[in-house]
Amino acid sequence: MSEAVQRVGPYRIGVLGSGKGSNMVAIADAIAQGSVPARIAIVLSDVADAGILAHAKARSLPCAFIAPGQYRTKLDEAVEQDYIARLKAADVDLVVLAGFMRILKGAFLNAFPQRVVNIHPSLLPSFPGLEAWKQALDYGVKVTGCTVHFVDQGIDSGAIIGQETVPVLDNDSPESLHARIQEAERRLYPRAIAALAAGGVSVLGRRTRGHDPMATQNSPVQKPKT
Repeated sequence: MSEAVQRVGPYRIGVLGSGKGSNMVAIADAIAQGSVPARIAIVLSDVADAGILAHAKARSLPCAFIAPGQYRTKLDEAVEQDYIARLKAADVDLVVLAGFMRILKGAFLNAFPQRVVNIHPSLLPSFPGLEAWKQALDYGVKVTGCTVHFVDQGIDSGAIIGQETVPVLDNDSPESLHARIQEAERRLYPRAIAALAAGGVSVLGRRTRGHDPMATQNSPVQKPKT
């Protein structure tokens, strides 16, 4: 049976991030331009001086730093409950991970079933995990990209919502390839959230349907510099 992501009233998103916040900025800009029918209800970070918090404050968005606790790659149980409580208090319809460097499992995902999304810098299922752009370059693929997906109990293994391809150039370095993938991410993530906010995504097993706005996009091909 297909389970649809429905919007009731103003579609509210909570954004979690640990870094510069460029994807959050892209989403906020798309909302301001009217291309994403949603509002950012809260921004949370596990890094006190993260750029994402500075961007949120500059846009007068509700935001907070929550200390992650003793673990390096996950949240303390009490801290995880704090995240859940703040997101629920903000009445979010969708949790958007924008460079959030903590693994979320168990209680968090159960609190927001089929309502947590992430963007990954590869064409999943290829190259999950860290430094996916470097994995792609080392492997020798000719095309990589980025993927918006639902978050499940695995690592970058949830149902795919949308993808955008990025060509790998002959003279690419990890840094240059990563930069172009990030450009694609800033295009793709707002489109994915727009489709979700419009109630246009349903999930059947590992497949998503009803997401024409999220048809796989191709980035412009750039010629190598001579």
